[in-house]
Amino acid sequence: MRTAEEITGAGAPLAARARDVTRLAAHHAADADRERRLRPEVVRAVVDAGFARHFVPRRRGGTAGTFTELVDAVTAVGEGCAAAAWVASLGSTVARMAAHLPEKGQAELWAEGPDTLLVGALMPVGRAEAVPGGWRLSGTWSFISAVDYSQWALVCATTPGDGQPRARYFAVERAAYTVLDTWFSVGMRGTGSNTLVLDGTFVPEHLSFDRDQVMEGTGSSSPAACHRVPLKAVNGLSFVVPVLGAARGMLTAWTGWAAARAGAGAAADAGFRDVLARTAGELDAAELLVRRAAAVADRGTYTGLLTARGARDCALASETLLTCVNRMFRATGTSGQAAGGPFERAWRDVNSATSHLVLRLDAAAAAYAEQVLAGE
Repeated sequence: MRTAEEITGAGAPLAARARDVTRLAAHHAADADRERRLRPEVVRAVVDAGFARHFVPRRRGGTAGTFTELVDAVTAVGEGCAAAAWVASLGSTVARMAAHLPEKGQAELWAEGPDTLLVGALMPVGRAEAVPGGWRLSGTWSFISAVDYSQWALVCATTPGDGQPRARYFAVERAAYTVLDTWFSVGMRGTGSNTLVLDGTFVPEHLSFDRDQVMEGTGSSSPAACHRVPLKAVNGLSFVVPVLGAARGMLTAWTGWAAARAGAGAAADAGFRDVLARTAGELDAAELLVRRAAAVADRGTYTGLLTARGARDCALASETLLTCVNRMFRATGTSGQAAGGPFERAWRDVNSATSHLVLRLDAAAAAYAEQVLAGE
């Protein structure tokens, strides 16, 4: 496998380097769906393209890039394979979070360079006990995408506090955790989102940080704007952008399929016109919401209302994309819904991905309404 520099040159934008990933991932998408994990060469291509290093601080050899660049690149990969886009997106996002580690921890994490593949277990379901020099960590974290290929993991656990437990993130090397083969999902099967287990692992203090720091966008020693953005403002971006790519890929395939069936009279076919116009327009609307959230993040200045609006926009975009994909799938009729056909996997993937907790509108709506009613 050629490196990104050999393919496009070191200075090429991430989206340009992602084009080879898109082609390779699309070629192996059916394999990933069947095998319940990406092919190793696809994961290598994701890393070589620069996704793992995209948000790594520059002093660690990374790009400290923008959210807009990531949207461009992940959308492109998603058109070929939603699972590969998901892994690319989350690999970038978890590395951004790891930039909140103390300097000593960052130096250890990226000691071999910025292309370390880092996965995330972000819900505080583990338990950590303070011990001399650090923490004793145990827990079982489910649904960790690409964990089989990971070199490090960033996991979240609760720690005893003064009257109320607090949540912290902990960076652990691959040798420290066990992976259980538990991923048997209907959709997004290629993400290989298996289970990570830790049992009494010692984590030194420099490989840990308080969750509130990344949630609020504080505490990172990096001067880059991408490391000052509250996680709750952009968390939805990590999950909705692969869906945007998958929906766009499905629209391209559906348009060609439907036009061929309608023949020369496609433009006069009322059913074709309606589905095409509604779906293309709603996809554009969803993308505008996503790109606005990314543009605000790249400015790096936040209020409570902007934070809540970012989460709201990603949830609304997710619902819109789901509607588009379901409309196209329904419009194919029985003839287009065969297992292994061009639409069935995208339909399963989008329905699965949009069920993610981060993309649900109820919590985002509550946070947004609270800010609006507070008069911001």
